[in-house]
Amino acid sequence: MVSVRLDYVTQQAISDPGNFVTKFIENIEQSHFTAAMEMVADDCEYDNVPITKVFGRDAIVNILSGFLASATKVEWLIHHQVAHGDMEHGVVMNERTDRFEIDGRWVEFDIAGLFVISNGKIALWRDYFDKEAFTKALAKK
Repeated sequence: MVSVRLDYVTQQAISDPGNFVTKFIENIEQSHFTAAMEMVADDCEYDNVPITKVFGRDAIVNILSGFLASATKVEWLIHHQVAHGDMEHGVVMNERTDRFEIDGRWVEFDIAGLFVISNGKIALWRDYFDKEAFTKALAKK
């Protein structure tokens, strides 16, 4: 049996892992952080390579909420995305540029993201990026 997740903002069914991750990103961009976190498993592993790894939705909220709150706008531009599987077990990989407007300036850096969907939720979220480029981008703000 294939799971179907409801889109928390538009109430449309999402049955494809690629569309699910795209909606997750859209929720973050549109400041629907609570809705985005509902798409994450309670015991999700969030690996923000090369900075830190945490486990569980509450830990993810603690890591991201302050940083996202400091931005007046958030854009995660997906350049390429591939998906395989279904909502019971799917894998999504994307290449994107994450942009944050902070103090009137855009801070941006390139990301390679991996999402594993299990039982209709994001069970693993791993973002790879260059820590030095990220640090320099933040220092310029």
